[in-house]
Amino acid sequence: MATAHNAVDTSREDPLTGFHFQVEVQGIITGYFTEVSGLGSENEVIEHKVINEKGTEVVMKIPGRLKWENIVLKRGITSNMDIWAWRKLVEDGNVADARKNGTITMYNQQLAAVAQWSFENAWPVKVTGPSVKSDSTELGVEELTLAHEFIERTS
Repeated sequence: MATAHNAVDTSREDPLTGFHFQVEVQGIITGYFTEVSGLGSENEVIEHKVINEKGTEVVMKIPGRLKWENIVLKRGITSNMDIWAWRKLVEDGNVADARKNGTITMYNQQLAAVAQWSFENAWPVKVTGPSVKSDSTELGVEELTLAHEFIERTS
């Protein structure tokens, strides 16, 4: 009879834990962020109704357009103005120069790189500053939202 201790699968790989993220964007931004989302893609779903050979209506689901999620990065506010300067290029209508390739590297608590994503033709859609009260003990957080045309997990 197996004990409860023996029933635990110790050969499994634990999920990676993210402690912080480094972002590098072609010399525009090299910094650390505490929160990242939007590292993925999806396809629209096209529903196509057909009648099969038995006369039954069947709904086929076909992959449609490929869409890339916007990447959202958050970090504590500092005196660094890099994301604001990058956003200013877009505000001034200079989107061609604002488009950059980059990487996001996730580090664990031992500061070892555990995963990495590469993205292409990114530009800052939105930058927001902190929204805290003066009597609060919360840290001020900057948020950067990037549109891009491709992303892949490289490690």
